Amino acid sequence: MSSEPLLRLDGVSKRFGGLTVLDRQSFSISEGEILGLVGPNGSGKTTTINVISGVHQADAGRILFEGREIQRLPLFRIARLGINRSFQVPKCFRAMRVRENIEVAATFAGRGTVDIDEILAGIGLADQADAIAGALTVNQQKMLDLGRALATNPRLLLIDEIGAGLNPAELGGIAELLKSLAARGIALIVVEHLLDFLNRITDRVIVLGAGRMLFEGSLKAASRDPDVVAAFIGG
Repeated sequence: MSSEPLLRLDGVSKRFGGLTVLDRQSFSISEGEILGLVGPNGSGKTTTINVISGVHQADAGRILFEGREIQRLPLFRIARLGINRSFQVPKCFRAMRVRENIEVAATFAGRGTVDIDEILAGIGLADQADAIAGALTVNQQKMLDLGRALATNPRLLLIDEIGAGLNPAELGGIAELLKSLAARGIALIVVEHLLDFLNRITDRVIVLGAGRMLFEGSLKAASRDPDVVAAFIGG
């Protein structure tokens, strides 16, 4: 693996009207690393992965992927470079079958062949391959959303609140899946409120508050940081 960061944000800001949602964010992530992104509601977590993935364009700063600036590229070009994501509210093609959802994603990406059966097994949907996506449970649709992202052979995965609503056994399975993806060299940025879940998959988190980076380090150290405590409980 390269010693250079796969992704780097340098002073990235995003505003919506007069509201600054991201305020000069700077951080990096390397191949095979899992980075947690945490903070109270409205702290800028999802906006961070939205500007990385191209859903929104940053108003200031640079986003570099493998040393190339990508902050002005459209979403589809960013995806074809090797950045993809899941959504807090799944975005699957509800009228299509589960396997067809994966096939469409693989065809769109154009980043080499993928083993669709392997992906379906990895996300726990092998037995639902021919089911209509809209008939799946919300949690199954989350897995399908992740499977579609995996079908594009990503170098960087952005995971938004995948743990919400899952039971402990399901969380354990997702934790092992994400760690196995990192072991293959895929970098992951995981937005999550479930801190115990994050603690199982990474020892580095970034804590956001009102669009600013308040802390970078371990969850244990974050719990003792006065700025982090104030952001979560007031003060």
